[in-house]
Amino acid sequence: MNPGLSTAGRLLARFRARFRVGASTLLALALVAAFSHPAAAQAVLPALTIKTGANGAQSYSLTVQVLILMTVLTLLPALLLATTAFTRIIVVLAILRQALGMATTPSNQVLTGLALFLTFFVMSSTLDRAYVNGIKPYLDGQLAGEVAFDRSVRPLKHFMLAQTRENDLRLFTKLAGRGPYASPDDVPLTVLIPTFMTSELKTAFQIGFMVYIPFLVIDLVVASVLMSMGMMMLSPMLVSLPFKIMLFVLVDGWTLLIGSLAASFHP
Repeated sequence: MNPGLSTAGRLLARFRARFRVGASTLLALALVAAFSHPAAAQAVLPALTIKTGANGAQSYSLTVQVLILMTVLTLLPALLLATTAFTRIIVVLAILRQALGMATTPSNQVLTGLALFLTFFVMSSTLDRAYVNGIKPYLDGQLAGEVAFDRSVRPLKHFMLAQTRENDLRLFTKLAGRGPYASPDDVPLTVLIPTFMTSELKTAFQIGFMVYIPFLVIDLVVASVLMSMGMMMLSPMLVSLPFKIMLFVLVDGWTLLIGSLAASFHP
């Protein structure tokens, strides 16, 4: 056996042992310090409450905060779809894949990941304002819950109103039976969210139409050439696919499309 390798192995094992001991010690000290401090002890909310009856029987109950947190986590995907730029981006990417003629490439996971991180990029300034104006003061104990919620939602409402068409807003306001609003802050979320989603779908289909046209022209040209050559048994989609991919790559299509999508939210 190589003595150098054995020595290195012993040193590595000794380092791992010391690292585990040090990490466990730091974790224990942090827990003791957190629970020994009065303010920290008051801030900790038990997730599970155990009550012991007179006969020794125990009953378990969840706190209201945990139930609210679980409900918010359940509604988080719906909120992501309904109040951010995700809807427009994912619809345009899906139309692009259909225009290229590739049903499974890129995969749904790739398109969803790209749309998700592009959404975070577009919404970064809005989320920063919501955190600075509402969430951070609430965590610091400077604002009450209702005021913090109103200040956190206000930048998101301004973002949605900037992407909303007046006709759609007028329609849902009429359907809700409410009069004209004095300011954008007066528009309730129950009216604004469906209005925003309707406008986003319309905008996404308009962008998708412009994306689809060049690939449709290639399909028509290839189909006409094959028909004139008498190759009616050969699928035009099979022949046009390499040309569409080549065109998309030559014009740097991904950069153009993603840049145009990001710029469409900040005209």
